[in-house]
Amino acid sequence: MKTKLQLTEEEWRARLTPEQYEIMRRKGTERAFTGAYYDEHAPGIYQCAGCGAELFRSDAKFDSGTGWPSFVEPSVLDSVAIETDTSHGMIRTEVMCATCGGHLGHVFDDGPGPTGQRYCINSCALDLDRAS
Repeated sequence: MKTKLQLTEEEWRARLTPEQYEIMRRKGTERAFTGAYYDEHAPGIYQCAGCGAELFRSDAKFDSGTGWPSFVEPSVLDSVAIETDTSHGMIRTEVMCATCGGHLGHVFDDGPGPTGQRYCINSCALDLDRAS
C-alpha cells in the first residue's frame, strides 16, 4: 500500500510556488499554451510537483492541440486518483496525485488509442525527470 503524504496548508504553501499552490491545492487551471510542458518532447518521467511521485511517462504523451500536456494513461494506474468534479457548471473527471492528493487536471474520453483517454494535466503540477 502506498504511503500518503499529508501536510498542513502552511507546509504546502512553503513547498509550492504560488501558481502550484493555486492549481494543486485549490484546484485551479493554468492558461492554455502557457505551461512548460505542453510542447515538451524530451523523454523522461513526469513526477508530481508536490511530492515527487511518478505519474506519467513521456512515451504516453501526445499532442492534443489543447495547450496542456496530454497523456493516454498514467505510468501506473494507481499513481493517480480520480473523482467526479461538478464545478463550473460541468461534469468532469478530476485527476489527482494518489500520494499527496494534489489536483493535476482532468481526464476525458476523447484521446487516441489504445486507451481512448486524454489525461489533460497542468504543467505546473509536474516535474520532468529527463534522466529517466
